[in-house]
Amino acid sequence: MLHAVTGKALLLVALVAFATSTAFGRDDLRTERVHYEPGASSATINGKIKGYETVDYVLEASKDQQMNVSMSTDNLSSYFNILSPGENEVAMFVGSTSGNQYEGTLPKSGPYKIRVYMMRNAARRDEVANYRLEMIVTGAAKKADKASPAGDDALANDALVEGTDYHATGDIPCAMGADQPMGTCPFGVKREGNGSGKVTLTKPDGRTRTIFFKDGNAIGADTSEADPGEFSAEKKDDVSIVRIGDERYEIFDAVIFGG
Repeated sequence: MLHAVTGKALLLVALVAFATSTAFGRDDLRTERVHYEPGASSATINGKIKGYETVDYVLEASKDQQMNVSMSTDNLSSYFNILSPGENEVAMFVGSTSGNQYEGTLPKSGPYKIRVYMMRNAARRDEVANYRLEMIVTGAAKKADKASPAGDDALANDALVEGTDYHATGDIPCAMGADQPMGTCPFGVKREGNGSGKVTLTKPDGRTRTIFFKDGNAIGADTSEADPGEFSAEKKDDVSIVRIGDERYEIFDAVIFGG
């Protein structure tokens, strides 16, 4: 099911539904990934939740960009939280205590979750909330120039995540079977500059898969007899969609270029 979407040139909202445990009492969390067309800076989504239903609207943004999120709803027990890249439960903004309006400077680059939910008192009564959610991200995204030596300068200033040999860590959308819904897989990236490097992902069974990038494009993976799979990759806007056998990964440019 897709909700009605309006906004400044925003046309694409991909819906991916998957079950996961939530802090709100039931396995009723679904994810809708928001893709902006070139030049777009805002999106307005008209949606509805009932009871313990929860929706994560996931959008990619860069450190130091400005985000403005507001929600109007016909149910006073309906709110949104904002979770920074890599977080699944701890919110950087909590609507139930701060209100349904957020404006601020983003602390890091990566996928942000705008989580719409109902408070327990209303969820237990199976109430319905109709809402209008507006998301605005402004300011230039900081990304290394693919065709410029400046990318090497950016790499020199790209600090490692404390306690690791990765330049960034977090979660990306993934699925392990052709018929499986999308979930998330932890990743770590080692950047080599100008969109080249290695992204290592941890699969649900604990095994890892490394995907190699050159000039911003996925060019191969570490397949073996013990863990085989035919490699293919395509680029859609700022997302590399990588398939290895029945595995599927969606890797944003910000992962390999930094921000």
